[in-house]
Amino acid sequence: MQDAETIAAPSTLKIARRSLHAQVVVGLRDLIIEGTLPPGTRINEAQLCETLGVSRTPLREALKVLASEGLVELTPHRGATVRRPTANEVLDTLVVLGGLEALAAEYACRNATPSEIAELAAVHQRMLDFYRAQNRLEYFKLNQSIHSGIIRLAGNHTLIALHDTLQARIKRVRFMGNDRPEQWSNSIAEHEEMIAALQARDAVRLGAVLRLHMENAWQRVRHAL
Repeated sequence: MQDAETIAAPSTLKIARRSLHAQVVVGLRDLIIEGTLPPGTRINEAQLCETLGVSRTPLREALKVLASEGLVELTPHRGATVRRPTANEVLDTLVVLGGLEALAAEYACRNATPSEIAELAAVHQRMLDFYRAQNRLEYFKLNQSIHSGIIRLAGNHTLIALHDTLQARIKRVRFMGNDRPEQWSNSIAEHEEMIAALQARDAVRLGAVLRLHMENAWQRVRHAL
């Protein structure tokens, strides 16, 4: 197990005092997703406090949140470590996510209002802007929000909670799935198809592309596991 090396924090990563707890969670999550803190890294609290510009109390609260998301492991008397998911766990999670999103497709196409669909399509367009700018992290955040958005349009709170939990566990792995240009462009094409199917309220088509997207996500990430 490796210790975290010195982390050079960009000026934009320094945590603003407003919404301190949420900001620390976001900042630390980004370090994990981008691989600045790779799987297996033991969290150096003193160093991260300096990197994020916060005290230990909000940092430790943020670590608890990320532990509940499955990104961090907390061990008594040993501290926190960035969690390393197994290949089988990732595959199983993607299969279940595909099933949940396909289930949500039926309800989303039936229940979503025109304005809700237009709002999600606008998020998709902003995501494309980040793709063109090759900004992988901001692209990824909007990518994930589109998947969550489809789930929320279904209006089933149990489905929402389960999807949020599973999606959080493999964020770092999913982020690695776009590290090759052809993989990234294929993912974009699948998202284009999702939005088109939702706008047409074609539940069968939307459910099929969501399942396919998760199947292809496994092909995109398996090399990194």
